[in-house]
Amino acid sequence: QVQLVESGGGLVQAGGSLRLSCVFSGRHFSSYIMGWFRQAPGKEILESEFVGGVNWSGSDTMYEDSVKGRFTISRDNAKNTVHLEMNSLKPEDTAVYYCAAGGPLAWSKKEYDYWGQGTQVTVSS
Repeated sequence: QVQLVESGGGLVQAGGSLRLSCVFSGRHFSSYIMGWFRQAPGKEILESEFVGGVNWSGSDTMYEDSVKGRFTISRDNAKNTVHLEMNSLKPEDTAVYYCAAGGPLAWSKKEYDYWGQGTQVTVSS
């Protein structure tokens, strides 16, 4: 059974930075694609936006256009952890951020199998 627990959310001023972490519990962390999604205020969870993903080894990443150059995803397979480094934060980045894990379809179709409970990020103007 896979469990994902996010941490690191909080309140930050525009232009600031936050680092989110997600700890994976279960087997074979390194066999999963890991990703981050966010649910903006007023949106349903099914409308969550893909933020970015990292492949099995951490050698390749992908990002949604609005966060490119500001957000960085990394993973530590020895610690079963994935991070989302967020810089130059904007008020429109305010959302609940979810960590997710998936198989090959996560990379090609952004279809993920397991989700965390989310962590709130609020960016004030």
